Amino acid sequence: MEVLVVLDGDVEKNDTKLGLNMAALHFFNCYKPLLRIQSPKIFIRKGAITINTFHKTNVRTIRLLSSSSTSLGHSKTIAYCEDDKKLKEHRLWLYNTMTKEKELFKPKVDGKVGMYVCGVTAYDLSHIGHARVYVSFDVLFRYLRFMGYEVNYVRNFTDVDDKIIARAVQLGEDPISLSRRFCEEFHRDMEYLHCLRPTVEPRVSEHMPQIIDMIKQILDNGSAYRIEGDVYFSVDEFPQYGRLSGRKLEDNRAGERVAVDSRKKNPADFALWKSAKEGEPSWESPWGFGRPGWHIECSAMSAAYLGYSFDIHGGGMDLIFPHHENEIAQSCAACDKSNISYWIHNGFVTIDSQKMSKSLGNFFTIRQVIELYHPLALRLFLIGTHYRSPINYSDVQLESASDRAYYIYQTLQDCVEVVGQQDESSPKENIPTEILDCIQTFNDVFITSMSEDLHSPVVLSAVSDPLKIANDLLHTRKGKKQGSRIQSLAAIEKTIRNVLDILGLMPASYHEVLQQLREKALKRAKLTEDQVVKQINERNVARKNKEYERSDAIRKDLATLGIALMDSPEGTTWRPAVPLAMQEQCS
Repeated sequence: MEVLVVLDGDVEKNDTKLGLNMAALHFFNCYKPLLRIQSPKIFIRKGAITINTFHKTNVRTIRLLSSSSTSLGHSKTIAYCEDDKKLKEHRLWLYNTMTKEKELFKPKVDGKVGMYVCGVTAYDLSHIGHARVYVSFDVLFRYLRFMGYEVNYVRNFTDVDDKIIARAVQLGEDPISLSRRFCEEFHRDMEYLHCLRPTVEPRVSEHMPQIIDMIKQILDNGSAYRIEGDVYFSVDEFPQYGRLSGRKLEDNRAGERVAVDSRKKNPADFALWKSAKEGEPSWESPWGFGRPGWHIECSAMSAAYLGYSFDIHGGGMDLIFPHHENEIAQSCAACDKSNISYWIHNGFVTIDSQKMSKSLGNFFTIRQVIELYHPLALRLFLIGTHYRSPINYSDVQLESASDRAYYIYQTLQDCVEVVGQQDESSPKENIPTEILDCIQTFNDVFITSMSEDLHSPVVLSAVSDPLKIANDLLHTRKGKKQGSRIQSLAAIEKTIRNVLDILGLMPASYHEVLQQLREKALKRAKLTEDQVVKQINERNVARKNKEYERSDAIRKDLATLGIALMDSPEGTTWRPAVPLAMQEQCS
């Protein structure tokens, strides 16, 4: 990073001549990223600091739901200046765990957002509790980008940790190698779930200089102490400890990565650096060979990429105490100007009202779930509940989400097919007012609900109205006779498509996802396509012979397994459905 000190346009090399303001230098020391990611020039002027960061423009963009869009990264956008009236009206409210209130989102730098989300400890396949976290923050990431913000999204990998070491010993594998393998598996899971890659994904093992540098700062500021090669943070030196969670020091419990150690001044003190043990990976430091404690890594890496002051820090609710509480203490001890504007946490995934976690052993991995259910059905299930509320996992809920996904994508596929059959020479008719009103209402609900602390369930409920109108136009006599049918279907499909894109629910192809949903349904039913076709043929014969009991029995047997038969003048087809026994639970 290049630093130029400028006085009235002249560059001076002698600090004494410059008479630099010490407060300004302290500001710079606290807010500069520890890691040299970019190479911006920093100009220190009389009484002020100007930082030319890597952001390129002060013009914010906002996507219109009626614009063409196939993916969030390549959507067409319409730019508005900062003082544009429409842009000012588009505001976002987020619940801040620190203040326990919903607050109007105002980034520290206009038009740009810095967001850090705590990543996985990579020693095993991720479970759907992890999926909940990263889908929730992917929705926030996408929505901020939709609003026109340039988002620097940082999500770390913990690849140095007690659990990783224990698993590596169990498997006879190098800990770093094991962790690297599970980082790649995590990436595959996120791709399945349509989660966009963060801007940066730092790993602990690659940031030891930044971690060691932060520990030095904390020691120098008198907030930590050394014991036989270990370094501990002294919570007594941070009177505000507990302000995020509202919990007291005595609430710190063993089993929450709070080590029991009689050498500590206070039982709640936590490790910043752990001295090396035989057979464990270690790094050289001023306190001897060792490795970092769990909490310090996020403070150091967030500072490295976002500085000590940034907009959003997120994670699951289980991280509020002690992890995020400890992060605040560490960061403030390293730099007293440390400040994060919004602390955002998602609710748990539960099974029988118990939090799902690896430590409790009551978890399903993402891979286990998507073996039987489409990843987009899982994503739909996860965002079908408000991100801060608990969500109870069950097969019934997944079946319902899968059924809903099939209905949405089948309707949109039908729209595309009908619109594609349009004769280009046919006259274009105006879309009826009632359909335009429905589209506008849906757009308004989308903006209003998402801007109100990302209320995605309301959006998913509101999509029912335009889908119903589309199905009326597609399948009813009255709808088929409407002169503006093609234009109306095209407008409805485009509007829903753009909302699905922002929610991360837009497939590469409607046809492809429908086929995949059918394959998953067959797998759950333990049937093949040929077996279903055979039973349809047997039912057709029974109907022809007026053996209606036999015909009804075949239909019911298939429905019990989640295979619904659809009769039409063109013949009988099938689609996935919620199994009969579960339908009452879904209603």
